Amino acid sequence: MSLSPARLDRFARHIVLPEVGGAGQVRLAESRVAVIGLGGIGSPALQYLAASGIGHFALVDDDVVETSNLQRQTIFTTRDVGYGKAVSARRWLANFDDTLTVDVSDARITPDNAASLIAGADLVLDGTDNFATRLAVSDACVAAGIPLLSAAVGRFQGQVAAFAGHLAEEACYRCFVGDAFDAEDCDTCADDGMLGAMAGWAGTFAALQAVKVLLQGVSTLGEPGWGRLHVLDGLEPSLRTIRIAKDPACRTCGA
Repeated sequence: MSLSPARLDRFARHIVLPEVGGAGQVRLAESRVAVIGLGGIGSPALQYLAASGIGHFALVDDDVVETSNLQRQTIFTTRDVGYGKAVSARRWLANFDDTLTVDVSDARITPDNAASLIAGADLVLDGTDNFATRLAVSDACVAAGIPLLSAAVGRFQGQVAAFAGHLAEEACYRCFVGDAFDAEDCDTCADDGMLGAMAGWAGTFAALQAVKVLLQGVSTLGEPGWGRLHVLDGLEPSLRTIRIAKDPACRTCGA
């Protein structure tokens, strides 16, 4: 694949970076990312993933845009209120870059349909807000051999981690949270609140990590950092990293 003069001009600031270069930009153009959840994390992450030159997206979200979303879900406007998030996100992408290939689904991810919704992806970015969905996505990623970038945010804290549980020595998301969270029982931002800019920090940090994963082997941007949980504290502010060990007894990726 080669980039047209228009694409070379659009991504010139990437291409002049030795850590990305022309080969890296071509890799991004060829990549397909499934974004699961288009809320506070998915919105800013999608903006920067599209801006980075990733050429193909699968967007999955069963929710509709509400007025209260606009405080942090940056791809939506007042005109989108009442419409599906996946369709509205596709409309944003079409206005931003009409060369992108975009598939959308307004289905709710379950263990039964997760595999089909992420099929063909080079990377899955999960920004959903409940453990049942996150575990269904993680299990499907391990089974399909697809890397998972998991991001979460609440109040003034964010968490971002890359998982490759399909690899023999690497942890999966279930190794991190265990089996106790398969029910949809976690707190929501409606209950606890969230600083809008905190969602932006977590989402854009996730986008940066996603580019690292996609460019593995063709650039010197850095290692994916499998199994490293980055904890973002918006009040300090600070960032610390925790290593997640593979659980040999994990029912998804363990022996």
